[in-house]
Amino acid sequence: MNETEKKVQNPHDKFFKDTFSNPLVVRDFIENYLPESILKLVDLNELEIQNSSHVDEELNEVFSDMLFRTKINQKDGYLYFLFEHKSYPDRMVALQLLTYMVRIWNEKVNRKTDTHIAVIIPIVICHGETKWKIGSMFSDLILNFDTLPEEIGQMIPNFNYQLYDLSQFSDEDIRGNAELIIALSVARDIFKKSGEEFLETIFKAARALAELDEKKTGIQYFETCMRYILTSGPKLTKEQLTTVIKQLAVTYKEGSEVTMTLAEVLREEGKKEGIEEGKKELAIGLAINRLTKRFGIMPSEYREKINTLDLNSLEMLNYEIDDFNSLDDVRKFLGF
Repeated sequence: MNETEKKVQNPHDKFFKDTFSNPLVVRDFIENYLPESILKLVDLNELEIQNSSHVDEELNEVFSDMLFRTKINQKDGYLYFLFEHKSYPDRMVALQLLTYMVRIWNEKVNRKTDTHIAVIIPIVICHGETKWKIGSMFSDLILNFDTLPEEIGQMIPNFNYQLYDLSQFSDEDIRGNAELIIALSVARDIFKKSGEEFLETIFKAARALAELDEKKTGIQYFETCMRYILTSGPKLTKEQLTTVIKQLAVTYKEGSEVTMTLAEVLREEGKKEGIEEGKKELAIGLAINRLTKRFGIMPSEYREKINTLDLNSLEMLNYEIDDFNSLDDVRKFLGF
């Protein structure tokens, strides 16, 4: 499994990747949101997605990224999108950006033939619950940077990034074609609105997608949005979900069918997850009880490690306990 495949298991990540993998949506975003002074230097006809991620694995749950190659000022360059999924601003996002940009340069440069590195335009899109009050300059991370002597300041890397805080976008601020407007609206509302308030977001998306000339594209994207809403948005009550299905049956029949199917699929997935979780809890309890009975009180770090094991490992542990002669055998099994 490559890095991209690992990351799309996160619903926020999957939603953004499904949306921004469409070059027309990316172009639409760039045309509507990049400052004119930057936009006029970017060749939108040369956009090419790069199939790699530069986000650290432990940060997959809170960051997603996408990289696009193009011409910037008539030279090879890159647009780097970093999507921040936290419900609160991350002060160290500039440090993350610098880390990932260096990785891109190291990955793309040919040390034998290249004499320069390419321009990278860093773009951060966040959609938390609170306003982003963090400066968008790397130097903002350094205490009293402005008071440092010029000689020191010149030795510290510094850059600015384009920041789009969706939590502060009004409906009028969200511009572009249907898919982009829907994506930004859903992303903005996912942390902010209650289930009842979110119904109007769903109905707006349905109305816009129902009017697309390419019906198949509209249905597919509505499914993407609804899966994201149902897995990551505010919990919709049974009555609210029924309201969505009934209203869409009149205004967007295909959307109603998608919603019914998704709701059933997710319900079944939830049942399976509940069963798996129940089996895991039983296996954890059984393992700890058997080990305690065999070797006495278990060290707390052993208990904590056992709680992190997956179901297969727990079943193997319970199978092998009778063959353990001491706590040292337990330690080896747990990988201490």
